[in-house]
Amino acid sequence: MIKRIHHIAVAVPKLEEAARFYEEILGLHLAGVEVVEGMDTKVGFFSVGETNIELVEPTKQETGLARFLANRGPGIHHICLEVDDIEAELKKFKEKGARLIDETPRQGAHGMKVGFIHPKAAGGVLIELCELPK
Repeated sequence: MIKRIHHIAVAVPKLEEAARFYEEILGLHLAGVEVVEGMDTKVGFFSVGETNIELVEPTKQETGLARFLANRGPGIHHICLEVDDIEAELKKFKEKGARLIDETPRQGAHGMKVGFIHPKAAGGVLIELCELPK
């Protein structure tokens, strides 16, 4: 079951530079920066109520995120939905015919398990599912 929007991810070429707007103009606090080795990204989160804004920067140029930035420039990259049981949700969505990028979860930021639904299954929107650590 989908619980809430966990975060909206914004693709950026330089996380620290992009973070200045969120801090200096919007007055938000950067909760920290983490390199997610398995996903070749560097992420930073800003809390906004119960939801977050995630700035995501590629750490390698041969990644989907780097291609996204090269083709589209900075902007909204994906929406992340929090679930209680990511394995069950990915299985359910696959059984319903959704095209998945990840049929099994992988390690995301902050110890979360994550999996992606292909944008072609969701009207052009990349959807990430996340399960928080227990």
